[in-house]
Amino acid sequence: MSRSLKKSLALTAAAAGLASMLAAPAGAATRPLSVQDSFRIGTSGVLCTAQSAPADANLRTMFDRGYNIVCRDAASAVGSLYALRTKNGDPLAALAAKRPATLQCAAPSATNIDGIGAVSLSECRDSATGVDRRLYSIARRDTVYVAEGLGGYDSALKLGLTSIVTNRPATGEVQVATTSAGDPAAFARVQAGTLDADRALAEAYVRNNSGSYAESSEFFETLAQRQGSASTRSGEYLVNQALQQSNLGNFAAADALFAQAATATGARDGVTQRMLRNFRAIHLLNQKKPGAALTELDKAVTPMARGKEDAAIAGGVISPNLADQINRENEALERLGGIDSRLSPFERAEILDGQAMQLRGVALRVQGDNAGARKQLDDSVRAIAAVRNGRVTSTAWLRSETQSELAAIAEAEGDYGTAEASFNEALRIFEAEHPQSPALLAAKARLAAFLGRRGQNDRALALYGEVVSASEALPGSATAMRDLLAPYFALLVQRADSDPQAAAAMFSASQILQRPGVAQTQAVLARELSEGNDEASALFRLSVTRTREIARTQTEIARLAAATDLTAEQQQNLANARDALVTLERDQTALQSKLSQYPRYRVLAPQALPLADLQKMLRKGEAYYKLGLVGQDAYAIYVAADVVRAFRVATTTAQLEADVAKLRDSIVRLEDGAPVTYPFDAVLARKMFVTLFGNVEKELATTSHLIFEPDGPMLQLPPNLLITDQAGVDAYTKRIANPRADAFDFRGIAWLGRGRDVSIAVSPRSFADVRAIAPSAGTKGYLGLGENARPSLSPAAMTEWEKTESGECGWPLATWENPISPVELALARGIVGEARSTVLTGGSFSDTSLIGRQDLNDYRIIHFATHGLVTAPRPECPARPALLTSFGTGSSDGLLTFKEIYDLRLDADVVILSACDTAGMATVAATREAGITTGGNFALDGLVRAFVGAGARSVVASHWPVPDDYDATKRLISGMFKAPQGTSMATALRDAQQGLMDDVNTSHPYYWSAFTIVGDGTRPLLKN
Repeated sequence: MSRSLKKSLALTAAAAGLASMLAAPAGAATRPLSVQDSFRIGTSGVLCTAQSAPADANLRTMFDRGYNIVCRDAASAVGSLYALRTKNGDPLAALAAKRPATLQCAAPSATNIDGIGAVSLSECRDSATGVDRRLYSIARRDTVYVAEGLGGYDSALKLGLTSIVTNRPATGEVQVATTSAGDPAAFARVQAGTLDADRALAEAYVRNNSGSYAESSEFFETLAQRQGSASTRSGEYLVNQALQQSNLGNFAAADALFAQAATATGARDGVTQRMLRNFRAIHLLNQKKPGAALTELDKAVTPMARGKEDAAIAGGVISPNLADQINRENEALERLGGIDSRLSPFERAEILDGQAMQLRGVALRVQGDNAGARKQLDDSVRAIAAVRNGRVTSTAWLRSETQSELAAIAEAEGDYGTAEASFNEALRIFEAEHPQSPALLAAKARLAAFLGRRGQNDRALALYGEVVSASEALPGSATAMRDLLAPYFALLVQRADSDPQAAAAMFSASQILQRPGVAQTQAVLARELSEGNDEASALFRLSVTRTREIARTQTEIARLAAATDLTAEQQQNLANARDALVTLERDQTALQSKLSQYPRYRVLAPQALPLADLQKMLRKGEAYYKLGLVGQDAYAIYVAADVVRAFRVATTTAQLEADVAKLRDSIVRLEDGAPVTYPFDAVLARKMFVTLFGNVEKELATTSHLIFEPDGPMLQLPPNLLITDQAGVDAYTKRIANPRADAFDFRGIAWLGRGRDVSIAVSPRSFADVRAIAPSAGTKGYLGLGENARPSLSPAAMTEWEKTESGECGWPLATWENPISPVELALARGIVGEARSTVLTGGSFSDTSLIGRQDLNDYRIIHFATHGLVTAPRPECPARPALLTSFGTGSSDGLLTFKEIYDLRLDADVVILSACDTAGMATVAATREAGITTGGNFALDGLVRAFVGAGARSVVASHWPVPDDYDATKRLISGMFKAPQGTSMATALRDAQQGLMDDVNTSHPYYWSAFTIVGDGTRPLLKN
């Protein structure tokens, strides 16, 4: 059941008579590790898990157990755990015989591990890779327990060994290298690759049922790639991928996957047909279309007949298959979303039909038919309880959701005692079956919301506090939390003025909902440069680069594997890509092990920043304004060294979107491919200032540097063009009433950016990280790049090139026919100094020449004066952000793409993008093509993020096509360089902007407002 429905399910309670039927099987949380397919290693630090490996060649008997150890940010298994019986020979000798000849091990020595005492340790080195490895072993009764793996993961090896010896999770911290370059979804892909297909499928459903949709999607996608399109389960994989995309809000992608799943599902496959029916209904409910969901649930599916094994079970006969399942006591294999491969097809169909009844109940309740909803929910409970007497643990999530639905009905009917009891029961089920999961947090948040609605605010706030605290340690929970936290913010803001702790709690909660991917990229850069640009930083960067190469290779494998009727060449390419992936994963994991030599990379980088820490960082005259959108509600927190104000912003997300779109249209919009400027909507700009800053107008008046953290549509609008005083707007409105007045003359307007520096931050943590990073170690001052060479082709040759080279989604050669003048580059070079500067124009400024340069990290300032291509060449084509360059040699396409920028090796204090709309977004697809598995689809996630990833501490970028008229852009950028040495970037930009504000020809925000600084604007552009 989709957690995207949580907002509509937030009103629930269950009838007492159903309690016994809905009760979850006991003991799920206390199973010994020996009967689990996976378990966490340690209790804190970097996340590492042990994944069952039943096909491991070192397992000789049915009583032997083996696990692969996988850790966050490592691309492949870092080690292995074994429990090997000794009755059939020496297991250690058998292990040694299978090791590669390049592994040289010293004689074993004795050492101690907390929790199990004396063990044997062998220290080894792989001469082929130069990587250290370790092997621990201990004998207990008739079993030898072994942990072997990379030396950099020693703490994981020890804790893993302690866990399998004691048969329970060992307490302790895993201290291994982490880059923060990966995410939970990427880690899930590694986990999926270490499990056999059946276990991976089971785990995929577990992730879905626990609310970890992105992780579940990775499991299903990995399975689809491993099994191929010819797999009999391809329809099942596709329909589940579609559901995850819907749960994540990617409805168009979900529609496409559902269509593929329908094609791949056989006419006689009644189980997958039922999945398709149910999951499409969930998809429609996610989009708030209950009527359409009911229509979908009415669709016919193939009837299912009880098989011989089903009849035998009903008659009390235990088949060999069932006996094997019972003997293994492996309840983890029953954790599918009601769809376990160990269940018979008939049983799976029964559970899916029970889910369909439950979904009918959801849809009917949303439509207000409580009686019809209750009947469908009661029928669902009975149908599911009839399958193996209700002892299928995989249906826990469905039982919990049914409790929530019945609670919604009880609350709507005023039966608040039953409602609260049912909320608690729904929570209890998840605590037993899915501890430490987004689904558990969601259930707790729903209970808190109910308590808040009943006026029990203290209890509600305490529960919400637990949710936020747990979410900070549970990456990837934001998808399930965003809408559910809206009541929490509403409660906190009521107390914020009188209770400082309420504002601090609101600040913490807002950080788990972080969206722009550039925040994560800045965190990675901060870790790389945490102690300067040394050898360890180079090793860190190489590991991050390998991580991106792995993601790119996985994307290519997915593309090829999804195709049908591959040619021989394509089949070979697919085989080559799979071989390359194995090598890349091994290399990256070895790099991570080497990185563990450096203690600073074994410390987990916190994602949240306490409010008090931010206050300590802020200097005199500085203030941090954080905007947060929670559902349709908007909140803001204004922080200075001695002031904290938290308040609700008097707008909605939808209204803010409309206002930003209208204001941008009054600045510039494209008509027939050309930018057209209209009189700026000063009235709306003033209204937006009052809406966003009216509550802190007094405090803002004394602020000389505003650090603005936008959210939602405000990511697309620089705040410096908002208007702080009504008098100027009134004077302008009165003046333009005269038909002969110049409606483009905005002199005399009190802009927020007049007399005030403005920087853009994307999260409190990333702002703190960027401020703490050491300056560039570059020995050269300035690299200027621009004025691309025009293509030297005849018209006929241009036409042929566009047909053969550009392709359907390429840019026409006319795009290169209007290079930007290099005047501002020459001016900057003269100011910085000829000896410390380089300017590349014409043929020297090509994509291939830049990619091939080895000295880019020598420059403190890198300045592009060229066209930015951030939209698609045609509406039907994907947008792939790029900077236009000259054509170079070989495979040059005359574009420096998002992917190519990310691969550049920079060590820059600032990158200046004097180009069009460079603060725009990159699509998720373009982001994944570049090997980045997080973010996308938000402003600032495009070229800005690419240059941060390449090594830029700050980026100056534009929010719309920058003008050539009146030399506006040249005056802005050159004005920054003309500022006295030691002047901060924000002050230099502000002063240049004020010069244009005061010119009648350029006082319209179109000319001066586009550029913004993403990063810490207090850093100087030119050093003293």
